[in-house]
Amino acid sequence: MQDTENESSLLTREREIKQFKIDLIKKGKGNASLIPLLQSAQDSYGYIPEQAIHYISKIAGIPASIIYGVITFYSQFRLKPLGKYVIKICQGTACHVNGAKKILHVIQNELGISVDETDSSGLFTLKSVACLGCCSLSPVIMINDTTYGSLTPDKLKKILKEYRKEGAAG
Repeated sequence: MQDTENESSLLTREREIKQFKIDLIKKGKGNASLIPLLQSAQDSYGYIPEQAIHYISKIAGIPASIIYGVITFYSQFRLKPLGKYVIKICQGTACHVNGAKKILHVIQNELGISVDETDSSGLFTLKSVACLGCCSLSPVIMINDTTYGSLTPDKLKKILKEYRKEGAAG
């Protein structure tokens, strides 16, 4: 079953990359095409690789330095791929008061990364967010689309261990 999922994922990725190349041709030249092209590249690759920046520069007639400036200005764009599991740690008032800083330190120590970094295995990316809207469960993290609340360091370590195990399995 896993092979079928991998094949399906590869086919989907190939279609997304083909769509990015079609978007390059369709959207044409000029500054007005830059944001849609960057969005298409990120949708296709999961981030904006250097190769895509050079394609966009060539097709749209915009210097790569300007493109990098736009990418780094807007927080929606990424120059590095995200990990398989994106951890969002809430820094809202309730979470802050209830120990989010301690939870952040546990994540950093367990994974060996800081905020906005991806671990060396490519499994985890750590993001800090202003609020996850789960104040009654504080402190809270989200891993992809799953929310974990009322966290303690021990509870968090168990959660991370399970994700490592799942990530290693495939």
